[in-house]
Amino acid sequence: MSILSTYRLQMRGAASGEAFTFADAEKLVDYLAELGVSHLYLSPILTAAEGSTHGYDVTDPTTISAELGGPEGFSQLVSTARAAGLGVVVDIVPNHVGVDVPRQNAWWWDLLTHGRQSQYASYFDIDWTLDPDGRIVLPVLGSDDDVANLTVDGDTLRLGDLVYPISPGTADDGASGAEVHDRQHYKLIGWRHNVCGYRRFFSITSLAGLRQEDRAVFDATHVEVKRWFDEGLVDGIRIDHPDGLSDPTSYLEWLRELAGPQAWIVIEKILAVDEPLDPSLPVAGTTGYDALREAGGVFVDPTGEPALTELIDSAGIDYADMGLEAHRLKVQAVTVTLASELARVRRAVVATTGRDHDLLPEAVAELLSHIGVYRSDYLSLPLVLPAALAETTTARPDLAEPLTLLTAALTPGSEVGVRLQQLCGAATAKSMEDCLFYRDARLVSLNEVGGEPEHFGVSAPEFHTRAQARATLWPSAMTTLSTHDTKRGEDVRARIGVLSQVPSLWTEMVQGWERATPSPDPLTGLFLWQNIFGVWPVDGTVTDELRDRLHAYTEKAIREAALHTTWNDPDSDFEGAVHGWIDSVLDGPVAAELTALVARLDQHTRGDALGQKLIALTGPGVPDVYQGTELWEDSLVDPDNRRAVDYRERRTALADGSHPKMRVVTEALKLRRERPDTFLAGGYRPVPADGTAAEHVVAYGRGTDVTVAVSRWTARLTDWGNTSVTLADGSWTDRLSGRTHSGSVPAAELFGDLPVALLVRTDA
Repeated sequence: MSILSTYRLQMRGAASGEAFTFADAEKLVDYLAELGVSHLYLSPILTAAEGSTHGYDVTDPTTISAELGGPEGFSQLVSTARAAGLGVVVDIVPNHVGVDVPRQNAWWWDLLTHGRQSQYASYFDIDWTLDPDGRIVLPVLGSDDDVANLTVDGDTLRLGDLVYPISPGTADDGASGAEVHDRQHYKLIGWRHNVCGYRRFFSITSLAGLRQEDRAVFDATHVEVKRWFDEGLVDGIRIDHPDGLSDPTSYLEWLRELAGPQAWIVIEKILAVDEPLDPSLPVAGTTGYDALREAGGVFVDPTGEPALTELIDSAGIDYADMGLEAHRLKVQAVTVTLASELARVRRAVVATTGRDHDLLPEAVAELLSHIGVYRSDYLSLPLVLPAALAETTTARPDLAEPLTLLTAALTPGSEVGVRLQQLCGAATAKSMEDCLFYRDARLVSLNEVGGEPEHFGVSAPEFHTRAQARATLWPSAMTTLSTHDTKRGEDVRARIGVLSQVPSLWTEMVQGWERATPSPDPLTGLFLWQNIFGVWPVDGTVTDELRDRLHAYTEKAIREAALHTTWNDPDSDFEGAVHGWIDSVLDGPVAAELTALVARLDQHTRGDALGQKLIALTGPGVPDVYQGTELWEDSLVDPDNRRAVDYRERRTALADGSHPKMRVVTEALKLRRERPDTFLAGGYRPVPADGTAAEHVVAYGRGTDVTVAVSRWTARLTDWGNTSVTLADGSWTDRLSGRTHSGSVPAAELFGDLPVALLVRTDA
């Protein structure tokens, strides 16, 4: 079954408090079939930590979650979907498993019980050299002193909610908990040391890395996935974070062998702006963060860059230094947050070369700060590491010697090389997505996974060229606008992006708001003002739900920014001041002005939202509609963007047919099903507009029978004047308005009903 489009569903077990199970998904099959998608796309469905709200903390990769409905519920969902003409795609997590509650993970429990003698010892990426006694170091205690409070309870050691196994024969009668602990195959320590005895997912101690480079581990962890393909239950899979693996390329080759040549495989590979996806990988492409940046970026108005930059500078922040800040944050991520992983790289270098250097850790950190990709060992990136070495030694000649030592250990397939690449990806995520993107307040809609905020939008020539490349190289890659990991939902980004068209107005408003209701910190205020504007209700009604969501988002944002408060050391005074300020904004005189501004710009923000949606649905690639985004949505970062969706409202809108976003989604999806060759193999052709306002139009053709046109930057558009779009020969009908056009079509006519057009050639 050809995969033409997907609809992402976030599965949640009953224990999460807000269930969405296979049975719940089954009830939506008729709606999704009518919406026009070809495939359901499920978040991870393997057994995860009890009460998991996302499924990425898998505790048993060999079974389907009983909380979701088990294998029977999954089979029933697949059967119902097939009967409705829909296929199924599933998200899988090969890099790590959940170990927060050890007893829930049988493999981890056995490893802790038996140490190196465990049959699962080779499954996990354990640092056996970290502890002098060869124990697995577990940073789970408030402090090292808590070991004294451990108690023996049968065959386990307990400390509050923490429960760990006791190895057989190591708990003598009368021995204290601390004494028994010292005889185990693991060592419990305080979490503040930044020391961990196993590879983690980034810096998350509750997620332990798997050794997928071992074929036995691959086979054991993919037995259920193999069954899905053997029994024809799924048509494709999405691979979570392959960059964390030891050897992503080999892993994907094994996966292709397992899934078969026809399976659709897409990978969560976050590409830098100038990074190509390795064409040798046996996959259909990425999960679409690159396409997301392009579809949204083409609506960002470059004329707004100077004024928005000046607004940041007026707060005492020199935006020109943001690149230096990125460099500093990456060094900090390597040396502090990921100090344990850095130490492991150093020990591997010493073990390989027999030599050490006092500046080796600093050299590794500086080197990684000059690498702008998640990892540089793909075949398509042979010059990234040499270039980074050159930049590092030029900037820091004193690091030439330790870098020479490092390169001596970088033989093909070496442990040093692998761990360096894994550390690079983790450092990039922790420093950029999880920190800098909460500090850069120039235009926060650009601060997205896969984005690079210093690139102020995407020009039309860049947009068209990238789309042509995708059509040629990766015509079946996933494209998207929203995911479970996006920092802001697609419509929130579109609204914030409009500020690039009215930078002077925004500056005036924000400066007035700051005088009336000053924020506790200028940069924090500039960041949060945009997010508040992004989710502000059009009617100005601030519900208790919205208030709670904004407070929750604010807490996450200021802790991730780590300028005045952090997750590990929250500053209650600063956080209290920010929360008080939020309430003052919501309840004070600024609220009325926010409502007025949102209303003033609403037509333009919705126009841009429709434009990027139509591009995502009709451009090269296989589009994913994230749950609920067929209507306007106001999501912020997770867990906000994983909230339950009101499908009753969406069924009503689908039946009514008048909601503009629902019309765009349904017509585009149905057209894809009617003309699959046009979208999967029809190529991509830019269609230039003519006239005085030509820059306000982005248009392109798919195949010979579909033309897409969207308007942009309308907030500073006075009128269309003589602007027109010339269509190819024939008669063309707009699936959205019903109007028929031919030849040179005035933009005012083309966008007379909606700010977007989906034209289909209707003559012979």
